[in-house]
Amino acid sequence: MRRNVRFVTLIGLVGWVLVALAQQTAPEAPTGFATPLVVASPGSQSISNGLPGPPGDTFPQDQAVFEKTHDASTGLGPLFNGTSCAMCHQSPVTGAASQITEIRVGHLDENGNFVNPTVTINDGAVTVTGRSIINDRAICAQAQEHVPDEENIRALRAVLNTLGDGFVEAIDDNTLIAIAQNQPAQSGGMIQGEALQVPVLEAPGHTRVGRFGWKDQHGSLLSFAADAYLNEMGVTNRLKPTDSTQVCKTSQDPEDKPDSIGMADIDHFAQFIRSTQAPPRDTILAATSDAQAGQKVFESVGCNVCHVESITTAPQGTQINGGALTVTTAVANKLIHPFGDFLLHDVGTGDGIVQTGGAQETAPKLRTAPLWGLRTKSRYMHDLASLTLEKAIDRHKGEARHVRENFKALTSAQQQQLITFLKSL
Repeated sequence: MRRNVRFVTLIGLVGWVLVALAQQTAPEAPTGFATPLVVASPGSQSISNGLPGPPGDTFPQDQAVFEKTHDASTGLGPLFNGTSCAMCHQSPVTGAASQITEIRVGHLDENGNFVNPTVTINDGAVTVTGRSIINDRAICAQAQEHVPDEENIRALRAVLNTLGDGFVEAIDDNTLIAIAQNQPAQSGGMIQGEALQVPVLEAPGHTRVGRFGWKDQHGSLLSFAADAYLNEMGVTNRLKPTDSTQVCKTSQDPEDKPDSIGMADIDHFAQFIRSTQAPPRDTILAATSDAQAGQKVFESVGCNVCHVESITTAPQGTQINGGALTVTTAVANKLIHPFGDFLLHDVGTGDGIVQTGGAQETAPKLRTAPLWGLRTKSRYMHDLASLTLEKAIDRHKGEARHVRENFKALTSAQQQQLITFLKSL
């Protein structure tokens, strides 16, 4: 089930007005890089956003599980990319992004539709199918994957930041839909984000507007965590109970079992992410005249149409994720500044991969990269192929081509002011 948002409607305009009114009264969400990696005592120096955990659970305990290192005896693999969540999500603190990429591949059939690869392992005796990811690592040589020559759609994907994603999860679907519906009017019809309805794994039969992953393939953090546990570490769980291969496997599926308080690892992962603070600004740089002028330039050239500066989360008590989660005080009615709209767009950098259950129109599209925490990165865009912010801006085409041209038309001083503003995020 999908919903394409392409036209400005009366409902959309009303929704946009309601969004603006909510932002006038909502308190700011807490921000901070407050989850340092401390190997001797994980989570011991960390500070949450105030979200209460289930009985018997604590924020440091959730972080400790997020940082827990796996091996084959605890369910790692047979195919995997990392041995812990924090191995990839760790710059500058646990839960943040990193300069690590994963591989996605596939090909087109005779009708031009994307098809997942068939990967041969174990000296040709076994194939791995049904997914676009190619894992970099394996627990034995026989299971190691390689990109088949015939899979000519090939892409690298950067690890995403998860800090503050509890607030992103708490954004009401209608808020994102209203943002999408307003974009054509803001951009002279050039920009039209897609709000894609995707399944909620923990609530079978229910969908939600996707907001997590480069293809918006998940709308809930528990779904996102379960999918990543399987695809990035090869650990099966109650929502993703089957490994992609049995080669060299010795453990029994599902490998992620509830602990003494009834929480499986995926529950701890989701709780940790939901409890993190949002990425903070560099307040010293943000207070400079150049950064403040740069923000005005950012708005004037149209960057803020997709890189939305402010969003307010849903009210307390709102039922989300197909009724599986209730928005609580810590994340409810909070003003966040993600500098992103969490919608799919074609800006000329699409990777050609489809991950959303046959939604072929998403092949050239990617989720707008939220810019909060941008200053902690040294390489940019979904594939980390841009080494400067100027180069990243220059790659914007498709829906964003007019924004790129607006940037190029600026004076050198204005361009530098905009870059200074971006470096404050």
